[in-house]
Amino acid sequence: MNNWPDWLPLRENLRSLSPYGAPQIGEVLQLNTNENPFPLPAEVQEKIVSRVQEVAASLNRYPDRDAVRLRAKLAQYINYRAGTQFSVENIWAANGSNEILQTLFLAFGGAQRKALGFTPSYSVHPLIANVTGTTWIAGLREDDFAINSKAAAEQILDEKPSLVFITTPNNPSGTATPILDIEKLAVAAGEVGALLIVDEAYAEFSAEESAATLIVKFPHVVSTRTMSKAFAFAGVRVGYLVAHPIVIDAALVTRLPYHLSALTQAAAEVAIDDADLLQGGIDLLLGERENLASGLATLGWRALDSSANFLLFSGFSGTSAATWQEFLNRGVLIRDVGLEGYLRVTVGTPAENQRFLTVAQEIAQ
Repeated sequence: MNNWPDWLPLRENLRSLSPYGAPQIGEVLQLNTNENPFPLPAEVQEKIVSRVQEVAASLNRYPDRDAVRLRAKLAQYINYRAGTQFSVENIWAANGSNEILQTLFLAFGGAQRKALGFTPSYSVHPLIANVTGTTWIAGLREDDFAINSKAAAEQILDEKPSLVFITTPNNPSGTATPILDIEKLAVAAGEVGALLIVDEAYAEFSAEESAATLIVKFPHVVSTRTMSKAFAFAGVRVGYLVAHPIVIDAALVTRLPYHLSALTQAAAEVAIDDADLLQGGIDLLLGERENLASGLATLGWRALDSSANFLLFSGFSGTSAATWQEFLNRGVLIRDVGLEGYLRVTVGTPAENQRFLTVAQEIAQ
């Protein structure tokens, strides 16, 4: 528990918590936060600068509160990616998908409400649950980190939460939940009046069908997505929600006014227009993901099958904390995700991945 002073009126349920975050250490190879390793192409950078310059002339005015132009472009993008027919009313955008998640908790969680998620998974879900006073229930995954859809559906029916979370591809395991299993959970969530929130931050790296395709049949299904990963746009902070318009209207009761700046909207609009160019490195990353897994296997280590831009691996002889430190001592920063016997590495450029494997070989000797 943190040693908070007596005069600070911090809520009791927050006193033991720490802010979410990953280590930020300079002058090391950073493979710990699942960023896209490729910078924006120069031509996209130039377009963003030009567009931002246009917007700068009116920064004395508030931004478009409803981000209509950006949402329309996001609808076109998700329709292209998922084969759907959404319009601007099905989309909401915010400062990263984390703000989307918090908005959903504020609207549909809170005191006397429960949220159910299948762990280990994205640690921000239970964190926001605690912050919003929502009771968090940790459902379990199989030993291979897959979700047993039958057992998960039974737990939904037993617990009757108002929010059910699935992360697919899952973080930290990288494993994907098939669309047929998600549909089974959607049926169970519908029976108890819950929203099924599918966190699809890494969807562009997966061959699985998006949960957004279920929304027409199941209006209580929600897909949350981000531009941070596949778009190489982590520094801009744009996430978005795909849902039935009524879900969005209800969630926005809790939004902050003018929450998405004019500069953010302008940059994101340019990026979506150049989505194919920005995502041109995805195939390379998928190939490098396989090369990393093969390289780890030659050391006698094992990487889980991943549908994301990272690998969760095991097989090293030391503890997770000690092995993480050994990597850092050699100038490579990866992620200790709190699962003993496992560490996570982001897929980087070919040169970065080779350096990681060289260090891993040194540690394995």
